Amino acid sequence: MRFLFLFLCVTLILSCKSNTLKPTFLIGKWQRINDKPNQITYENWNSSYKGSGFTLKKGDTIFKEILTIETINNTLHLKVTGVNNKPTLFKFIQQTDSSFICENKLNEFPKKIKYWKNNSNLHAQVSNDSFKIDFTFKKLN
Repeated sequence: MRFLFLFLCVTLILSCKSNTLKPTFLIGKWQRINDKPNQITYENWNSSYKGSGFTLKKGDTIFKEILTIETINNTLHLKVTGVNNKPTLFKFIQQTDSSFICENKLNEFPKKIKYWKNNSNLHAQVSNDSFKIDFTFKKLN
């Protein structure tokens, strides 16, 4: 009986942890390599899973967002701040050790955000049902 109780406790602890493993592959400073002409986009993630994305055009910032990965009710969410009046949450719906997909079906655009690492590049895709934008980043550090 004691063995069964111990087994159930360990299983429960391990299953809870697996739902909130944060994507370590994001950490670092990244520069977009498929940007529009005359623009440079950067995305920076620290070990606290707080990030910033910004685009420069002729030295001026033309876009900026603050990104945070946080756990809410044992589920990871990507929180995007600075684009809309209020922060927008995207719930993780799929995750591996080198990728994740999160979504917010109520958001106009994007409804889905996907990040994945392929070799040394970081990729991101923002999309809704009819439109998508692809980002490819190289690591700066």
